Amino acid sequence: MTPRPFGDPIQRREDSRLLTGQGRYLDDLGAGALAAAFVRSPHAHARIRDIDVSGALDVDGLMAVYTWEDLPQRLAEPLPLLIPHPALTHGRTAYPLARDVVRHVGEPVVMVVARDRYLAEDACALIRVDYDVRDPVVDIEEAVRGGPDVHEDVPGNVGAHLVQEVPTQAGAPARQAIETAPHTLAFRLRIERSASTPLEGRGVYARWDADDRSLRVYSSTQTSTSVRMAIAAKLDLPLPSVEVIAPDVGGGFGVKIVHPWPEEVLVPWAAIRLGREVKWTEDRREHFISSAHERGQVHFVRVGFDDAGRVLGLDVTILHDHGAYTPYGIIVPIITATQLLGPYRIGSYRVEFSSIYTNTVQVTPYRGAGRPQGVFCMERTMDRIAAHLGLDRTAVREANLIQPDEFPYDQHMTFQDGRPLIYDSGDYPESLRMLKEMIGWDEFPAFREEAEAEGRRVGIGIGCYVEGTGVGPYEGGHVQVTSDGRVHVSTGLTSQGQGHETVFAQIAASELGVPIERVSVVTGDTRRFGYAVGTFASRAAVMSGNAIALACRKVRDKALRIAADALEADPADLLIEEGVVRVAGAPGASIPLATVATLANPLRYAFDEEAARATQFAGASAPDRPPVAEGEEPGLEGRDYYSPIRSTFASGMHAAIVETDPDTAEIRILRYAVVHDCGRLINPAIVEGQIHGGVAQGVGGALYERMVYDSHGQLLNASFMDFLMPYATEVPRVETAHLETPSPLNPLGIKGAGEAGVIPVSAVLAGAIEDAEGIVVDRMPISPSELFQLRRGAI
Repeated sequence: MTPRPFGDPIQRREDSRLLTGQGRYLDDLGAGALAAAFVRSPHAHARIRDIDVSGALDVDGLMAVYTWEDLPQRLAEPLPLLIPHPALTHGRTAYPLARDVVRHVGEPVVMVVARDRYLAEDACALIRVDYDVRDPVVDIEEAVRGGPDVHEDVPGNVGAHLVQEVPTQAGAPARQAIETAPHTLAFRLRIERSASTPLEGRGVYARWDADDRSLRVYSSTQTSTSVRMAIAAKLDLPLPSVEVIAPDVGGGFGVKIVHPWPEEVLVPWAAIRLGREVKWTEDRREHFISSAHERGQVHFVRVGFDDAGRVLGLDVTILHDHGAYTPYGIIVPIITATQLLGPYRIGSYRVEFSSIYTNTVQVTPYRGAGRPQGVFCMERTMDRIAAHLGLDRTAVREANLIQPDEFPYDQHMTFQDGRPLIYDSGDYPESLRMLKEMIGWDEFPAFREEAEAEGRRVGIGIGCYVEGTGVGPYEGGHVQVTSDGRVHVSTGLTSQGQGHETVFAQIAASELGVPIERVSVVTGDTRRFGYAVGTFASRAAVMSGNAIALACRKVRDKALRIAADALEADPADLLIEEGVVRVAGAPGASIPLATVATLANPLRYAFDEEAARATQFAGASAPDRPPVAEGEEPGLEGRDYYSPIRSTFASGMHAAIVETDPDTAEIRILRYAVVHDCGRLINPAIVEGQIHGGVAQGVGGALYERMVYDSHGQLLNASFMDFLMPYATEVPRVETAHLETPSPLNPLGIKGAGEAGVIPVSAVLAGAIEDAEGIVVDRMPISPSELFQLRRGAI
């Protein structure tokens, strides 16, 4: 019997190819293509007076120079605002090339195309742009206190303002519940700006076929189908004439879900205009100053609670820094506002956010997408309550946890998908019990005493979260069994290292009863699957995984019907094992799935031995009915889509033990433990890899990584020499345990896992450092020098 690989920790199938240098990334393509480069603004805020390109015209190998004035009408319009929202009253997006004003350092102003990148960069250096430099605003709080306007028609730099409120069961508003609570606290929290910084930056390579007027574009993107639609719309091309392919992508983490980037429409346009292949690959400095950042928020918190630490009212006001433009709407602060609640039953809740323009790089989702900020806010609140009452921090959390018998649990808010914020399943008390046991929470006081006797400072921290995953609207899957018995799976979303080639093959092999070695998977290629949404928000397994399962079930049903005819059996008596359809209880009665695939496609011509079985004189079909049944299509294949009624909610809890050096204030993580619940596990090893990678990014965001702007809007650490990242020596060994509470919302019972590892890390480490030092930690990231200053301030 074929083992069902669903749930097995099998090795990733893509790794052998990638680790032996056989990957095909964007810059591996188009060796003979012309190269594009860009003149980018050196100023954070300026009006363009004049652009003089004459100095570049004599550069040998120069092919073209383009400014905004050269663009056709549709391309000269602002780029799309991808996710409108009623609260986003002043949404603004950039032009592909700056028109009159630049609003952040790195904004593209001129595009140059030359024989190679070196010549293109030489030409860029000879172009002179005359700027009327204006005062920028960089700090989010200054921006709302009357700083310079980023956009002249946006008063006070407020792009969006939204309030959501959930009253008490008696109908009292949150502020009233706080005022009447036995205990109240008020404080301010801040998370600094960071960025995705994948190993491979963005890139675009375009080929135009003038004979059939078709365009093929390769893009290092998280959403090839949406890039395709954007290109077709902006370049006024019929959609069927445009193909977009995501080759191997060296990381995305959210920055590549934005579309279209200016380069994704400009490079194809130049390829059409010049009749030549054109390619652009982003260098590292470009990625820092012209892609996207995230995380920057300020939180003002007021909370009321009782003697047991139960939260009776919570009021949070959020300032969200969305940079110079809002191409992705206000998804990030919406997620912060709603996911802040975590696994808790809060008596009443009011959240208000303002999304603010600054003269900095635009903000779009980065792995975690607003959740790290929300969890930092809520978990720091729980720690403050515990300190105020003198209670154990886990006891306060336990007093507020939603109980298993309360699911589905309605938080009475609207989530980022526009659907109700209803948690579908979970067991939060059990997660907390498992985590305390893993980290040795109850034994930690004894460990602390031993460390103090040795002159060491240690502390322990905890963080809990709930993550909305599998957001809609849909994904699809196509499954085809060919006459050699191989199974070909395709789906439209893209892969950036998540292991899709493995997990989707596990789903198909399990559903169809075939060896996983016979299954191949293609993602992100619009030639194979034209309709999709994209890879983001921990949605790939939930969305495409279920779509592939549904498509497989169509194929399986058809295979059993055809095999039943051939074997003269009842389809209900058939099963598929090792790629062979068998009659249960009759060992000799069987037919290979490969033969069934052949019979599903009645042929006139025999091109091999299998095909001969399906020709008109081979007796493959009954003579008294048509070779293809009414309502069916030839071939053993199926296509289906999965569209959820709402998001499914994964959850988890992390804990860490840290040591802080009494002299240098260096912070070292001694242990890190994770309990995670993403429903049924398709591949535990891949989930653990996702968690480990997320924790590593979370450690970076908590202790090292930040975007540092000066008052002039210049990014001071726009290189890997200056932008600190954790090495393997700084990332702890991550201890993991899995809790599986299947989701009732989808056929496979799964939830997403891609962003889980990063979400609570800042909250966990802030709590642990505070516990070690006895000093309040209210902003992250925190460096040794900042901890040193906190110590001095506490003296």
